[in-house]
Amino acid sequence: MSNHDQNFFNLFMVVIGALVGIAVILIITARIVAGDTQLAWVQGDPAYAAAVDARIAPVGRVSIAGEEPAEAAGETADAAPAADAPAETAKVVDGEQVYNTACMACHASGAAGAPKTGDAGAWKARIAQGADTLHKHAIEGYQGAAGFMPPKGGQTQLSDAEVIAAVDFMAAKSR
Repeated sequence: MSNHDQNFFNLFMVVIGALVGIAVILIITARIVAGDTQLAWVQGDPAYAAAVDARIAPVGRVSIAGEEPAEAAGETADAAPAADAPAETAKVVDGEQVYNTACMACHASGAAGAPKTGDAGAWKARIAQGADTLHKHAIEGYQGAAGFMPPKGGQTQLSDAEVIAAVDFMAAKSR
């Protein structure tokens, strides 16, 4: 290696070393400044602590037969009281509403071989199989020669009663 190359290499290493040193000094300075301005009072704030607790709270509790329930042990229940549950299950299912929100995308256009609502010819053979078969295919899904029906039309959040109401609505419109 020539003397000129050796001088360049030495100067290059000094510059790189200086840049690394500056970077280390900047990182240390930033950590010191951030440590002092972390606003420890924010972490001690009761509202902040409550928000953190709410974000990391468990979503459920396990109850074991023979053990004291969590509510009796001093913990509070986050769920709604059980008295509200029957009112929710007693709501009336509207087949037309379920159709408009979940089924219309395929059954209004005939997508994926879905029989169009109101097309008596497309529904005749299906209706002839009986309501129980229509309900079963709508809830569990069905692969037929004309197309594919995913379980609950791909809307898995629907209850079986809602799917049945929508099927009955479509069948009534297609007779």
